[in-house]
Amino acid sequence: MDQVLGQVLRNAVWERLDMLTELAQRADAPSLVSVARSELPRLAEGWRAMLQAHEPDERGDCPTCSTRWHRCKAPCSVWQVAHEHLVAGGLAPHALSHGQPTTGPGTRRGLVPGQTRRAERPTPAETTGRHALVTPRPVTA
Repeated sequence: MDQVLGQVLRNAVWERLDMLTELAQRADAPSLVSVARSELPRLAEGWRAMLQAHEPDERGDCPTCSTRWHRCKAPCSVWQVAHEHLVAGGLAPHALSHGQPTTGPGTRRGLVPGQTRRAERPTPAETTGRHALVTPRPVTA
C-alpha cells in the first residue's frame, strides 16, 4: 500500500510541476501574474521546509542524508541543487567551466556529484490525457 500511495503522491507532484511549466510557457500576462502571486509563495515555502530538513547539525552533517554508517557532510546534494537553481540560476554551469558541452545527451549540467539524470519518461498528462488547468499542446512534426 505504501508503494501505491508513494506513486500517487509522486505523480501528483510531477503533474503539478508540468502544469506550472506549461503555464509559464503559454499563459498570457494577467494569468502569469495571478499564478505567480499564488504559486511563488507556495514554492518558496516548500523549498524552505525541504532545506530546513537538510540543515547541518552541530557536527556539520546533514541529518536527513546521513545514515548510521555513512555521514553526509554539508552542503548535501539538496543544498547544492537549491543553490544551483535558486541562486546560481545556471549562469556558471560546471560543465561550461571545464570546456565541455552543456546540452545534449550525456551532459551533466545542473547535476551534483553522485547524482544521475532520471530517465526521460512521459509526463502524467501524456499518460493520462489529463492536466489540471492546461489543455494538451498539439504535437507538430
